[in-house]
Amino acid sequence: MSQHILIHPKTHMRVLSRHEIQHLTEAGSSAHELLKRCAFAVLSAGSQEDDYTNLEEGYRQFSIEVIQEDRGIALHISGAPAEAFVDGEIIRGIREQLFSVLRDILYVQEGILKTHSFDLDSSEGITNAVFHILRNADILKTDQDPNLVVCWGGHSIPRNEYEYTKEVGYHLGLRELNIGTGCGPGAMKGPMKGATIGHAKQHIRNGRYIGITEPGIIAAESPNPIVNELVILPDIEKRLEAFVRLAHGIIIFPGGPGTAEELLYILGVLSHPENSRIPFPLVITGPQEAAAYLRDIDLFIGETLGAEAQNRYELVIDDAPKVASLMKQGMERVKAYRRAHDDAFFYSWSLTIDPDFQMPFDPTHENMKALRISQGLPGHELAANLRRVFSGIVAGNVKADGVQRVRKHGPYEIHGDPAILSGVDRLLQAMVEHGRMKIRGDYKPCYRIISDQ
Repeated sequence: MSQHILIHPKTHMRVLSRHEIQHLTEAGSSAHELLKRCAFAVLSAGSQEDDYTNLEEGYRQFSIEVIQEDRGIALHISGAPAEAFVDGEIIRGIREQLFSVLRDILYVQEGILKTHSFDLDSSEGITNAVFHILRNADILKTDQDPNLVVCWGGHSIPRNEYEYTKEVGYHLGLRELNIGTGCGPGAMKGPMKGATIGHAKQHIRNGRYIGITEPGIIAAESPNPIVNELVILPDIEKRLEAFVRLAHGIIIFPGGPGTAEELLYILGVLSHPENSRIPFPLVITGPQEAAAYLRDIDLFIGETLGAEAQNRYELVIDDAPKVASLMKQGMERVKAYRRAHDDAFFYSWSLTIDPDFQMPFDPTHENMKALRISQGLPGHELAANLRRVFSGIVAGNVKADGVQRVRKHGPYEIHGDPAILSGVDRLLQAMVEHGRMKIRGDYKPCYRIISDQ
């Protein structure tokens, strides 16, 4: 462990007011605890550990303080993981990510939550808040044609799947497309790593590798070191909205409950009647070894959301060039549509996102039990509730609050139509069998399926 390190910013956040510093350093304050947890996650990049209880051991020895100096600010850090340093010097990318954490926490606390400038109980207010957070982080680029491909997938995947994500990223990079991911390891790192080679061959020196995360999951999915633009949204719903409003297309690789949550989110959004004509290239893909699992996902979507949802994506097995070509072709359709409808290239205002996908969902035992899982719901509403089911399972597996709740109160109860819930249970069991939940020891489900008769 590295002790008593003083870190100065090199690119941004050089000065803060006394009020801001006091807000961030006040022991026990929510802002300080958030800064500490997110900073520890950034400094832990490279760790293969994603078990919350094991991560907590190192976290208890860690401290961070924002201090004012004559010519700016510095971070005083004690107990940082050794992987963040080379010969006693912090890795440059990690330093930049640290100050991105500081920037976003401060802006959300001071510019969004405290000022009440945005009505976070309304759909429009949430969309505007997401826009302002991204703009403050300098993520929105007004001078670029559609070229951002968001890649979703598991953070704990076998080597062959990781190599496939790199190959897809390489072909995206050759087509001069940029990459956005959830910023962690596995299927979030692979496409970025592959794209760096594709960009290098095309002599692209300003490739974008955007990482979008949120405090509840960053500890289990520390930002990988390739991320050169990191932004932290305040909750999972705003993170997902940021993804789909920034993206010009999405690729989904094999993953676990978190990836299923993301897939249900985008399919629910695209299933909304007002979005039926909006072009949005969406591909589900993986290597040949993952074909059976990907077909299980396709079957699950067909059984729950129907053929209309299946028609919104392409299923591609073991063909990285085809995946990249589909994305490149899709960019042209996105560009033409947005020009025709006066929608910005850098942030899709025209996409309708139902409030059910925007309002933060707290996966308490009561809220999980109250979810309506019924075939009688419109497709986008059923997708919203299924997304919440998987959100709760992610929380019960890796998020601090969720893990503690399940320990205290036992597994979540999930009620609903037998036909749908049997599909949910089959998919979750397939995730366990295929090793899609990287939890040490024997996996004990944090949920219990109860069919309504």
